[in-house]
Amino acid sequence: MSDSPIGPHRRSAPERLLVVAAHPDDIEFCVSGTVMQWIERGTEVTYCIVTDGGAGGYDERLPRQAMADLRRAEQAHSAKLSGVQDVRFLGYPDSLVEPGVDLRRDLCRVIRETRPQRAIIPSPEINWARIADVHPDHRAVGEAALRAIYPEARNPFAHPSLLKHEGLRPWTVPETWLMTGPRPNQYVDVTAVFDRKVEALRIHTSQTAHFDDLAGLLRSWLGEHARAGGLPPGRLAEAFQVVDTA
Repeated sequence: MSDSPIGPHRRSAPERLLVVAAHPDDIEFCVSGTVMQWIERGTEVTYCIVTDGGAGGYDERLPRQAMADLRRAEQAHSAKLSGVQDVRFLGYPDSLVEPGVDLRRDLCRVIRETRPQRAIIPSPEINWARIADVHPDHRAVGEAALRAIYPEARNPFAHPSLLKHEGLRPWTVPETWLMTGPRPNQYVDVTAVFDRKVEALRIHTSQTAHFDDLAGLLRSWLGEHARAGGLPPGRLAEAFQVVDTA
């Protein structure tokens, strides 16, 4: 399996990958097909979920803490199905995320602990073409993650307690892939793992049980990406904006 050659140039699977997302299920909706294929080629993957997901779901009878617990369990199960064992939850309140110092420090900690060659993060920009991607948490997490990647995680004088008290040395993430942004320039063909992607997303029952045709919805979105990337008819793709952050 390989990345689509559409985009600036063909990119190989990294040795270590960090995926940062605002909510449980964001990764499965947006990038899990790409991650699955890189895992098959030897990539070690860490998921970092910023919020507890407590504001999600459709069952008004369920207490918010119970929803947060459920979504954490769904994410851990879904990640395992995709081949990801290392899932970290930062536990920030759903729908209240701001790109403040505490969040940036927590993200710097994860970056320095996992030392990825590539990171996938939400785009901090608004994509007016898809209102579902304009959730403020997505953009806040994207801004915080980008600031953590550059310049803070590589700077020994940023968040000095990480080095002084935790022994976490600076780390430079050479390449960052933005998901859900308005200007993708890299398309990854995920046709071969589409069924697994749907299965991983269905595990998030609290968020997807109300969809009459979840597979059809995903096929439509991924088909649009494939056409935009110039892939042959019938192919399905995930879309990214690749940024050099070396």
